[in-house]
Amino acid sequence: MPDIRSFEVWVPSLREQQAIAEILGALDDKIAANTALAATVIQLASTDFAATVRHVAWGPRFEEIADISGGGTPSTKNPALWDGDIWWATPTDMTALVGPYLESTSRRIAPAGLAACSSKLFEPGAILMTSRATIGALAINGVPTALNQGFIAVEPHDPRLRWWLFHEMESRVDEFISWANGATFLELSRGNFKRLPVRVPEETVLIAFDSRIAPLHDAARGALAENRTLAATRDARRAVA
Repeated sequence: MPDIRSFEVWVPSLREQQAIAEILGALDDKIAANTALAATVIQLASTDFAATVRHVAWGPRFEEIADISGGGTPSTKNPALWDGDIWWATPTDMTALVGPYLESTSRRIAPAGLAACSSKLFEPGAILMTSRATIGALAINGVPTALNQGFIAVEPHDPRLRWWLFHEMESRVDEFISWANGATFLELSRGNFKRLPVRVPEETVLIAFDSRIAPLHDAARGALAENRTLAATRDARRAVA
């Protein structure tokens, strides 16, 4: 066996090491700035909703203004149902998010898996909320996504209601938890959820709200998307440094 002490190892010069450190530091700083920007913008949207909703009366039930559905899990005993090209979300994917935008999931299922479970494929723009164990983690899916059974999915009949209902649901998580039940873990049933009343503003108020809030979420989502690219660049640099 050759003596490891005889191996030649390339080591960057001090100047090169300093340059690499500066690049990595700049990437970390930009990621931190983007994360702070996203958090601030999301909070602005929530604050705007809180101020606006005070003047809105209770109206229809969730089921009257949106399609309410859930998800399911393909059999884990059949490998042919898994590792395909369809994103499949679990509550763990939601609780790991930095912002309320679901762009990918930790697991995927095959088309046969989608056909074999009770989840449909939700097109981008659905409001996803975890409904068991952890109740009230919310996100909008940015990619077509299937769900496991730990979700309530809300698809507004009027797309202009998307961000309004998102913030309405966000503001009522404690109430949703109070409606949950279960011996092993708490679960909010779709039956209970869909019958709850919703505050829906007049059309002029809704249009104005959406015109303010949608750009804020676009900015936050864009900042977090840039972070994923920056993190990949940073990690690649570290791997070769």
